[in-house]
Amino acid sequence: MVEIKEISTDEQIAESVEVIREAFGTVASEFNLTRENAPTHPFFSTREQLLELHKKAAFYGLYLDGAQTGFVVIEKAEGGTYYLGRLAVKPQFRHRGYGRKLTEFVIDYVKNRGGVKVALGMIDSQTILKNWYKSLGFIQTGAKQFEHLPFVVCFMQKAVSAEHVN
Repeated sequence: MVEIKEISTDEQIAESVEVIREAFGTVASEFNLTRENAPTHPFFSTREQLLELHKKAAFYGLYLDGAQTGFVVIEKAEGGTYYLGRLAVKPQFRHRGYGRKLTEFVIDYVKNRGGVKVALGMIDSQTILKNWYKSLGFIQTGAKQFEHLPFVVCFMQKAVSAEHVN
């Protein structure tokens, strides 16, 4: 059985750190990311960082038969924008629709709170992931090379209400 549940306890957050690190480990390996060249990448998330982020964002986990296999952060920004962050599915559970379920959950969450768009940032050269987001209705709105990162960040968004015009 697949469930998406709010993450709220210290124990759940600690478990979520493991899910994030396992999921983003494949990306860190592929792009040769280290604490020195990409310290803010989700692969290097710590329990303390998540506890701090949890003060201003909602956390949700995807559970398969009671075991956490996915994770996502939803953070409210200005002007009806919400950020989808740290979307993670353990590698052995990918390509089964769980990332889509989490993303659709975020979209519904934002709609239900009167939000107008869901925005995200990702590694620009992750073409497969970028195309996957496009298949879910996201559009690329820009890209930027940050001085502190060894990759270009792609920005994407999806309108979730009729009031929003791209």
